[in-house]
Amino acid sequence: MTPTITAFERSPDRGQGLARDMRVRWALEEVGQPYDVRFVSFRALKQAAHRARNPFGQIPTYEDGDLVLFESGAIVFHIAQQHAGLLPDDPESRLRALAWMFAATGTVDPPIMERSMVALFERDKPWFEERLRVVDERVRKRLDELSARLGDADWLDGGFSAADLLMVHVLLRLRSSGLLDAFPRVAAYVARGEARPAYQRAFAAQRAVFTAHAGG
Repeated sequence: MTPTITAFERSPDRGQGLARDMRVRWALEEVGQPYDVRFVSFRALKQAAHRARNPFGQIPTYEDGDLVLFESGAIVFHIAQQHAGLLPDDPESRLRALAWMFAATGTVDPPIMERSMVALFERDKPWFEERLRVVDERVRKRLDELSARLGDADWLDGGFSAADLLMVHVLLRLRSSGLLDAFPRVAAYVARGEARPAYQRAFAAQRAVFTAHAGG
């Protein structure tokens, strides 16, 4: 069967590839798995039909026969388990990749998302500058730690894996912040991820949705 994922009908990122269905699209492109997309409006996200797929009313979701999943990390992990190419064959290496998948979504992503929310919703508050400074320090700490881990390696642990896919997509949210400029190893790492043909195909597919609506 062809799996179906959900994505924003009108993404708030305006076609920048930051919405989290991008992670799932990228994973599917990496393994060569065709997929369908069900586009949902912000109103539909909160209705019973979608909450049956994701109780928190978010995207993406993934359906393949009777299997219904939510949370982008879990979906990417499932895809990586079902297809060759996104997880190492060696059991210990596979577990390390899984640890890095958790690190991407559970350790690196939270301060970056917090920064995005501060920049979006608190810019007009009297505490904005101080709050942003504090959050930026948290982000820089993670970037410094990640840079030290990467060293001169291309990827986190051996060859490219689902861990790199998730980590690169998390870091892409910093693209317009300027914070990556101080961490050339991390910036180069992100650029390597963006250069992958599967990423380019996934980005083009997500971008096309915004272009179609913008044109309409």
